[in-house]
Amino acid sequence: MRNSLVFYVNGDRHEVRGEAAGRTLSDYLRGGCGSPTAERLVGTKIACAEGDCGACTVLVGKTAPSGDRLDYQTIDACIAFIYQLDRRHVVTVEGLQEDSRLAPAQQAMVDCHGSQCGFCTPGFVMALQGLVEESDDRGPLADETLRLGLSGNLCRCTGYSQILDAGKRLDPARVDSVAKQYDPAPMLADFAALGDGPVRVNPRDTHQLNGHATAAPPVEVFLPSTLPELVEFRADNPDAKLVSGATDVGVQFNHGKLAPVAVISTTGVAELQHLEVVDEELVIGAAVPWSRVEAFAKHELPAYHAILTRFGSPQVRHAGTLVGNLANASPIADSIPFHYVAGSTLELASVGGRRDVPIEDFYLGYKQLDLRPDEVIIAVRTPLPAENVQLRLYKVSKRRDMDISTVTTAFWLELEGDLCAGARLAAGGVGPTVVRLPRAEEALIGRPLTLEAMRVAGRIAREEITPISDVRGGADYRLQLVENLFAKCWHEVRGNGILTGSSG
Repeated sequence: MRNSLVFYVNGDRHEVRGEAAGRTLSDYLRGGCGSPTAERLVGTKIACAEGDCGACTVLVGKTAPSGDRLDYQTIDACIAFIYQLDRRHVVTVEGLQEDSRLAPAQQAMVDCHGSQCGFCTPGFVMALQGLVEESDDRGPLADETLRLGLSGNLCRCTGYSQILDAGKRLDPARVDSVAKQYDPAPMLADFAALGDGPVRVNPRDTHQLNGHATAAPPVEVFLPSTLPELVEFRADNPDAKLVSGATDVGVQFNHGKLAPVAVISTTGVAELQHLEVVDEELVIGAAVPWSRVEAFAKHELPAYHAILTRFGSPQVRHAGTLVGNLANASPIADSIPFHYVAGSTLELASVGGRRDVPIEDFYLGYKQLDLRPDEVIIAVRTPLPAENVQLRLYKVSKRRDMDISTVTTAFWLELEGDLCAGARLAAGGVGPTVVRLPRAEEALIGRPLTLEAMRVAGRIAREEITPISDVRGGADYRLQLVENLFAKCWHEVRGNGILTGSSG
């Protein structure tokens, strides 16, 4: 079993164990990559330390399924950990330059005056390069592509127009991928030579780390490569923190609210990477990142896809997972209302076997789950809507991008002509958990789907919820929002069709 983490930074090999294994990537880069004599890669800025502003954006390349290349995506370095980077290649803004020449994304920012104070500029440059890495189109990046792709980057000088102009200067067909600058072959050969077995760094059963005794050992890291390895280690270490994307763990860590003594990083478990439709059910493995779900849902579940484009940012969606969002159990989690109305099932596994739990039974109260200490979630199964189902998902927040929901709702309406033959409704942000609205559902079933019927159901729904007042909105405001969304849903399903999609 390997006892160190191996990855590359701007083409240079790093082998890490000890305290550095549990550091955030941004701290590791800015601190000299674990060496007091190494160059500090301070182009990776830290501002929010929550994955909200994108100033710390870097590119991370991982081995493609074909095994012959590295695929690069952007992530927020401030909420990523070194233990997530085993067999990866990290490229920072310093690494984009070649022979002291600015990279095209950097030069475009200069030419279009996209940099003012300059603090956010490295993050925008890396996000633009990320769009180039992912683009399959020929010609300049479209305005919509840029606005969505840069939604995870904030400019406090409000220089967005010039930044968009810089993005439009880039033609992915004429901008080289970082793979042209960094030959992937030696890295791929190195990663292959390391093998696919498990990795265990800083085991707690010894205080001898790097030849030195320590009274407070650094975090123990276990990277299983198979599901049996995962559940066996989980059974022996129920206090270990399960981590996949770490987008929430990173925030809590940076705020001093979480300091795990051991972590289990699940991204190397092949059984958790499944994303497929089986018997009319969408199966999403526990380690599948949001960006893969987003791309898959674009054609299979367009309403779900539209909501996911407002879920965090591209950097967050490249790392975070559906299962992490469900297990976090927030009543304002953007994904949960859809899975409530779709009737999703969670697959759980332990050394004792497997069991299935309907998602509504999984939540026992605020942040309370039907999940034993030795169990892990391995997948979520979600029935796809039939042709007669109208699915509408709504998120209401103060900002369109990168904001926490005030209210979320999901409408699953089964229509037979003018009649509503079935209804499943759910709302978030209105109680300690996401809730179904059974009385509102009953008011719709078996009746013509008219605007008045939806208004009546909306008034009933507000009697079924118990919102609180907080910084995102008052209780009365939330009550009215839920009621109003019933009318909005009708206008989209049966009305003039002017209202669109899935945002509030």
